[in-house]
Parts: sequence; C-alpha cells; structure tokens
Amino acid sequence: MSTSMLRNNIALRAALRTAAPQATKAFSTTAPTRALATLPDLPYDYGALEPAISGRIMELHHTKHHQTYVTNYNTVQSQITDALSAGDTAAAIALQPALTFHGGGNLNHTLFFENLAPKNQGGGQPPSGPLAKSIETHYGSFEKMKTQFVAALAGIQGSGWAWLVQDNETGALGIRQYANQDPVVGKFSPLLGIDAWEHAYYLQYENRKAEYFKEIWGVINWKVAEARMK
Repeated sequence: MSTSMLRNNIALRAALRTAAPQATKAFSTTAPTRALATLPDLPYDYGALEPAISGRIMELHHTKHHQTYVTNYNTVQSQITDALSAGDTAAAIALQPALTFHGGGNLNHTLFFENLAPKNQGGGQPPSGPLAKSIETHYGSFEKMKTQFVAALAGIQGSGWAWLVQDNETGALGIRQYANQDPVVGKFSPLLGIDAWEHAYYLQYENRKAEYFKEIWGVINWKVAEARMK
C-alpha cells in the first residue's frame, strides 16, 4: 500500500468513526484540523484486470465515481469545519449522513481497488497463512466461504457492498452486507470488499451481475486481505 493510500485510509477511518450511525457523542465545538483526501493511484493499469473487469469500467470507476466521492468528501469536511468554527454544532451534526456517504465511498473504493490485482501480480491466488486457516475454521473451506459471500452479494437490495470482516474483539471472521456507501467501522475491520453497485459491472455485464460476482474472484488480491488481518 502506498504512503498516500495509507494516509487517506487512516484519515478516513478516523473521520468516519465520528460519523458512524451508532455514534452517540456530539461534535466538539472546536474545529478539527482538516486533511484533504486525494484520489489514490492504482498499482496496475486500467486494462490489467481484463477479462474479469474491462479497462473502460476500471477507468470510469476510478476517475469518475471514486473521484466524485473524494471531491464531495473534501467538501463536506470543509462544511463541517466551517460549522464548528461558527459554533453551529447542529449544522455539523446534520452533515453526518453526507460525511458517511461520501467519506464511505472514498474509503470503500480505496480498499476495493487495493483488493484487486492482475493475475501476473497474484490476482486470483487463494489466501494462505492465518487467513486461510481462519476461513477454513469459520466456513469449512475457501469454496464454501466464496459461496456464502456471493449469496450475500446477490442478496443486496439496491446498491451496496459485501465485506469479509474481522471482529476486533474476538478475531472471528464474518460476511456482512453494507448498504449504499456505509463503511466498515466500529466493531469490525474490513478484510475484503466487493462493490455491488451497478457502476462496478453494468457497462460490461449489463444485468448479469451474477456473472460479475463469479468472475471477480479471478482478480482478488488475497495478499492485501492477509495484511489487513489482525
């Protein structure tokens, strides 16, 4: 992971913990120091994941969709800073949903693109080490885990994500659905996420999202998931 990606991830996760729906603390009336997010570079070319994901989809997904979340996240941060500087705590709190959506969109896509790799860079190779053992313990086998993961993706109503997560207290693995751009924060840490929004697949697979859910496993970078495991 590049230094810029790591810095963005740390800043985003810190901000989104404050914005998480379960948060109960009010915003401080002291304006925080604001770090602007930037669009991380991809460690592979847009066409490197073909035929699983077309180069055109990757280019649009990265330069248009992800960039929009970055831009809007920075805008919301600025609005919250201004509200806190003016002592308007209510206005800052009212911006929480926007921070969660746009900040979550930035964080989710950053993690998602890191989770992908062309085959000549290890894409599609199964997990190893402690993660592989934990998957076998919790799901019986890697293939059974994939089956449950795909079922979670297929069961998403509307737009959202499916994530392989780790419980921060117990270390247990789980597969969870997240609506829209809700990020993995709080009790769980993200290991692997797959984008089930239509913009992630429709240009290539049209309404055949089940095919997309099948083909993407051929470019999953499990080394990144292993590195995220605690």
